[in-house]
Amino acid sequence: MDTFKLEVITPNGLIFDNEAVEVTLPGEEGEFGVLPRHASLTTQLKAGVIDIVTAEKRTESIVVNWGVVQVTESKVTVLVDGAVAIRGEGESEIAKVLEDAKKLLSDVSDSKMALASVSAKIESAAHKLL
Repeated sequence: MDTFKLEVITPNGLIFDNEAVEVTLPGEEGEFGVLPRHASLTTQLKAGVIDIVTAEKRTESIVVNWGVVQVTESKVTVLVDGAVAIRGEGESEIAKVLEDAKKLLSDVSDSKMALASVSAKIESAAHKLL
């Protein structure tokens, strides 16, 4: 199975560093997917959810406020100002993560519609964890 190296980096350090088979990113022009051997590109990201399918076929989600992504044929590097990984054990921990993610987005979101769309994705990702 083909994979690529995926890194999601914030000013506080790495939030994700692993092999992936697919990633969906919230680009300025809309969501776009990246698979192994994707054409090289660099573009801006807007507030949204990064959906990752790992080499182990697990799906992970990370909420980001804004940033840039650089894609090469074998590596994807995502540099973001802020991020919250949607993962946790138990309802109270997941509720805390969801609250952190919503706060991150409300600090940068100009549009209530964008916040509502991302909130729905966050809720969906959290329900998969339960």
